[in-house]
Amino acid sequence: MRVLVTGATGFVGRRLVPALLDAGHDVVAFVRDAGRYTGPSGVDVVEGDVFDSATLAPAMAGVDAAYYLVHSMRSGGDFEARDRLAARNFVAAASDAGVERVVYLGGLGEERDQLSPHLRSRREVEHLLGSGSFELTTLRAAIIVGSGSASFDMVQQLAKRLPVMVTPQWVETKCQPIAIDDVVAYLVGVLDHPETAGETYEIGGPDVLTYREMLQQVGVHLGHAPRIVSVPVLSPRLSSYWIGLVTDVDTDVARPLIEGLKNPVVVNDDRIRDIIPIDETPFDVAVERALHDEPESLHIPIESKTNAS
Repeated sequence: MRVLVTGATGFVGRRLVPALLDAGHDVVAFVRDAGRYTGPSGVDVVEGDVFDSATLAPAMAGVDAAYYLVHSMRSGGDFEARDRLAARNFVAAASDAGVERVVYLGGLGEERDQLSPHLRSRREVEHLLGSGSFELTTLRAAIIVGSGSASFDMVQQLAKRLPVMVTPQWVETKCQPIAIDDVVAYLVGVLDHPETAGETYEIGGPDVLTYREMLQQVGVHLGHAPRIVSVPVLSPRLSSYWIGLVTDVDTDVARPLIEGLKNPVVVNDDRIRDIIPIDETPFDVAVERALHDEPESLHIPIESKTNAS
């Protein structure tokens, strides 16, 4: 199968491309700067930008399936409008090219909850993709544990730098993190199962934890367990400034992430486990792998504005 990966240089995309090759697919990597892309051999590289609709058509030529791994959270306060434009451009190009399958990695979160702007944008993109002439498979995940994940990097840096933390009440919110290796296994696996076309699945690891428990477990891996005291007075805005002061995570990235922490993100529908059985990675094992896997070791630049999930 000929498969297009948008966001091929992002956190998920740069791991997905070699996995698709290993599975026997012909892979097209859609990147903004082909001269800087040093992915695995055997990949067809097409240069373009999802915000420039004219550049998408050459990438779609002869493609059977495409992965949509693009979001614009790092672009600042206008990320919702940019997400909307990128998705519409992609839908039009994929539909015109006759692409049969599209796979999208979105975010967990109940529709009935008051979703954060970040999660609300991910859900809007999902609905826009669903309007295309292709069959859409959506995988929804919470925190993806791996080196280069913005949400996991935030947890890691907090656990590393603060032996004592005064945190908002979101530290008691439940989350079902998933290892990046497991995410990639599900993303690749759905192509081998036609019954997943047109379906939405929730994916998560074997452990359901509060953010407090995640911070403490990551701290143990780093050599200490932080003492955490939660207080009710830190708003998302103040929390994002606090994150910006004590970590390298940009405030524009921290704030939409933090706004999403008030809602539990736990798998309620685990049907995919019966379709694509994998050996789920425990949180502790995923953390250990992430702490020993630097993005630089992959020799692929991470794009700074529009990134994969």
